Amino acid sequence: MVTDDYYGFAAQLEPGDAYTSPEGYLVFTEQYLLKRGYCCKNGCRHCPYGFKKPGISLKNSKHGTGESKRND
Repeated sequence: MVTDDYYGFAAQLEPGDAYTSPEGYLVFTEQYLLKRGYCCKNGCRHCPYGFKKPGISLKNSKHGTGESKRND
């Protein structure tokens, strides 16, 4: 569970809603995104609504880290 007020709303998060990536980013889980109830169209890593940003491929990452890569 995220316990600090990292983004100003962490107090509202429940266990399983988010985690901190090795790079230090707060990553929302599918659980949280479903509770939120809509797609923000930002290309969230765990988007349950199937939205994918055009030009970004997570599978074709050059370094195999799962980080996004532009296909420009």
